[in-house]
Amino acid sequence: MEFTEEQIKRYARHIILPEVGGEGQEKLLSSKILLIGAGGLGAPCGYYLGAAGIGTLGIVDFDIVDLSNLQRQIWHGTKDVGRYKVDSAKDSIERINPDVKVITYKDKIDSANIKELIKDYDVIVDATDNFPARYLINDACHFMNKPLVYGSIFRFEGQVTVFLPDKGPCYRCLFSTPPPPGLVPSCQEAGVLGVLPGVIGAIQANEAIKITLGVGNTLNGRLLIYDALDMKFTEMKLRKDKCCPLCGENPNILDLIDYEEFCELYHHE
Repeated sequence: MEFTEEQIKRYARHIILPEVGGEGQEKLLSSKILLIGAGGLGAPCGYYLGAAGIGTLGIVDFDIVDLSNLQRQIWHGTKDVGRYKVDSAKDSIERINPDVKVITYKDKIDSANIKELIKDYDVIVDATDNFPARYLINDACHFMNKPLVYGSIFRFEGQVTVFLPDKGPCYRCLFSTPPPPGLVPSCQEAGVLGVLPGVIGAIQANEAIKITLGVGNTLNGRLLIYDALDMKFTEMKLRKDKCCPLCGENPNILDLIDYEEFCELYHHE
């Protein structure tokens, strides 16, 4: 492709990087990334993906903006309270970069729609906040052979990793079963430091861009843990679980399942 004069100016700091250059920026402009979740993690991640010039950015979220979101979900403003989060997010991205085609989905992901949602995208970013969604996204990305950038936050701690199907562990290798219902409170119940998702979401964007460009070492096989109180990053090595029910040597999960039931009732069996 041939850059316009405006694009040369906009992406100049990318283009002069040897690891990116004009060819890399073309890759970004022709890439398609799906961001699932338009809240705390989705906002900083989406902002940086948009600013970087991701050609098509899909955003999935069925929720509306609440006043309590504004302490951390930075692409929503006071005037957006009551609007769909994806509509507010789209406005924010388009203010930053008109090159980006933003596609919004006011859908709650489930086993019936997830494969259709992710099928046309190159990289999937999990910016959700609940266990059923995380297992669902992980399994769908495994079956559809999609790179997955995972992030989560809780109080003062965040986690990030990358799952590359057939090239490393999956989410089920890390968490084979969900915690018992009620053991892990939600951010609504336990709180979350407003700055925390900014750190984790930015790292998710970084990993998604690296995957798109094919540069550097991703977090595949590594779990990065951030403690905001101690200002400390810890890295854990992740290994593929040979007994993983999804990606192990003898898998018994061969298609998507009922994830709400799996997470809520698993420990009652």
